Amino acid sequence: MKETLIDLRAWRQFVAVAEELHFGRAAARLHMTQPPVTQAIAQLEKTLGVLLFDRTRRRVALTPTGEALLPDVRELLARSQALPLRARAAAAGQVGRVRLAFVSTIGFETLPAWVREFRAQCPEVALELVEATGDVQLDALARGEIDAGLMLHSPGFAPPELDRLPVSEEPLVLALPTAHPLAGAEPLTLDAVLAEPLVIFPRRIVPSLHDAIYALYQAAGRMPVVAQEAIQMQTIVNLVWGGLGVAWVPESVTQFRREGVVYRKAGELATTARRRKTLPACQTSLVWRAASDDPALARFVAFVKATRG
Repeated sequence: MKETLIDLRAWRQFVAVAEELHFGRAAARLHMTQPPVTQAIAQLEKTLGVLLFDRTRRRVALTPTGEALLPDVRELLARSQALPLRARAAAAGQVGRVRLAFVSTIGFETLPAWVREFRAQCPEVALELVEATGDVQLDALARGEIDAGLMLHSPGFAPPELDRLPVSEEPLVLALPTAHPLAGAEPLTLDAVLAEPLVIFPRRIVPSLHDAIYALYQAAGRMPVVAQEAIQMQTIVNLVWGGLGVAWVPESVTQFRREGVVYRKAGELATTARRRKTLPACQTSLVWRAASDDPALARFVAFVKATRG
């Protein structure tokens, strides 16, 4: 059965009579005459199909049904009074929801600090996090399943159809097993590194960075000997620990302390100045749909812009 919508004015009249327990005083409180208030309560009871008040010549009292209903009606009226302020807050991005995907590398330290600070600044904006690789983020953005993503790529190679805010840039470092002959080699030569089996992520995950790593080998006249592919950086480091090969990983991955794995910075490699320029770096950007007009997302983007180091 379709329910009849009840005007908020009728609920205000109900609360006035319930609190005054007198139709005349309730009418005066509402700046009305008594008959319209009496008629409004009678119509409300008719609409609901229940009695809200017991009436005699001497007294007005709430029925048990009226008593049970009163707290909910008070809450309804309070919420309705707060709606204009909440609407203005939503338009200013102070309330709402941001669905944010992120790559694991920014999740080591930067993202947790951002989440803490943003929630302190905007406690009524729900920040919903999901870890996802770049290819998954692009699909989710296209389907409208997320609002923004923190995506890894080579410097300047973020998807052009999205708005982008670069948030960090870092070099790649070499991960090797501690027992590997090159782990403590001095000098560590690039040619020796490029001869080692490689553990790397699939190209579809971060195409621009995958291509940059391959270009490093090709510039030296080599092709990588790929021992294993893995999606997550932690998994790549674990496979390095297992002796499957060496890996180029973002410097932030060094915060993932895996016993049995050492990291060597590219600057430690003995190589030529020309070749040094080809050593890959990577960038992380906040990306979102260019057509988005979500105030909560705009608030988060402004926060990241102000916070990024």
